[in-house]
Amino acid sequence: MAVPQKIPRWQSGGGFATFKATMNLLADRRVNETLTGLGQITLLARDSFASLIRFRFSWADFLYQLYFIGVKSQAVVLITGAFTGMVFGWQTYVQFHKVKMDTATLAVVGVAVCDELGPVLTALMVAGRVGAAMAAEIGTMRVTEQIDALRTLATHPVDYLVVPRIAAGQVALPLLTIESICVGIGASYLVCVQLLGVDPTFLWNNMLRFTHDVDVVIGTTKAFIFGGIVALVGCHKGLTCRLGAEGVGRATTEAVVYACITVLITDFFLTMLLSMVLGQL
Repeated sequence: MAVPQKIPRWQSGGGFATFKATMNLLADRRVNETLTGLGQITLLARDSFASLIRFRFSWADFLYQLYFIGVKSQAVVLITGAFTGMVFGWQTYVQFHKVKMDTATLAVVGVAVCDELGPVLTALMVAGRVGAAMAAEIGTMRVTEQIDALRTLATHPVDYLVVPRIAAGQVALPLLTIESICVGIGASYLVCVQLLGVDPTFLWNNMLRFTHDVDVVIGTTKAFIFGGIVALVGCHKGLTCRLGAEGVGRATTEAVVYACITVLITDFFLTMLLSMVLGQL
């Protein structure tokens, strides 16, 4: 005679069925929100690109955004680049000193800063500063119905708000990245020479020998794409934020988080693509 199995109490009643239905509903809602957001940002990117190639934006707004994104972000970008180069140079020297390769330290720093650390860290810093500001500014305009007022005046919000920011981001971020690369390599050079006592002639010669023009091209190409991503995500979160102060605050937080995640994911695929295209593999 078979012994009947006991059914746990949490499965015997209607509680489990209700919990399962609730989880399915939340999962479906999350998937729908994700797909809806991807569709919205794709359409926004299409409209922005169409307006950008037709130069349907104000040059005055473009110059102001270029100042806001580029000039005002220099301090945080230069500080980040300098101390990143310094700590990376120090750690590289510690490992290379064990195998008597002290003079190759700056070569590794140069390649790493040009290819990865320069564009990625610059994009992350700009996303934290500029992406949040874009989302907050446009989100406040949406809450106070200023965007609706633009439409009543026959002004497209994409042409007036989004395109100048994307264009300025794509121009400013490569310039900021080049500054970050130069400062990072220079700071690492000073640490190696002044603090660690590495021979400056061989140190600099090895850096020039193993750091090529293609590394700078890869870094600036990534920065150009990252600038568009940061501006596009920030504008999208501002245009689609919920009403009220809570909606603006949530849009600001999501703009920074989503922009940083998108930059890191895009960096991986860009590294593979550019390595194959430029013949580094």
